[in-house]
Amino acid sequence: MAQRIKGQEVEVLLVVNGEPQAALFDIRSFELAFQNEILTEGYLGETTDRRDSIFKGVSGRFEAHVENEAFLQFFTTLVDKARRRAPGTQINIQATLNFPNGQRPRIFIPDAEFGELPLNFGSRSDYGSVTVTFEAAEASVLN
Repeated sequence: MAQRIKGQEVEVLLVVNGEPQAALFDIRSFELAFQNEILTEGYLGETTDRRDSIFKGVSGRFEAHVENEAFLQFFTTLVDKARRRAPGTQINIQATLNFPNGQRPRIFIPDAEFGELPLNFGSRSDYGSVTVTFEAAEASVLN
């Protein structure tokens, strides 16, 4: 039996100021990138460059269908946070990976910051969707 994980075994949860937002979106896709940058430097007398790396945080995006007006309040919260109208607002993201072998690691992304917030209605027959990009200073893998 294959032990690979599929999207149906991934749960993504947004937490705004400690309150889970479970009914906010029907998430279609989720992407997370650990941002490492490779540093390269060449020195006199050496025949190749030396390499090192630096961690620069995490970034990601998710695409979701909207089911009710709750996403508008979420967008308002993000805008108010960006405009400093809601001091102390913190938005965490948690992805739980439910592997077929029973392992359930969680990726916890604290205090995410969000980019552009597009709302899309592609055609008469397409569901309304949002694509949300985010970045954060760190992510932890919890078992």
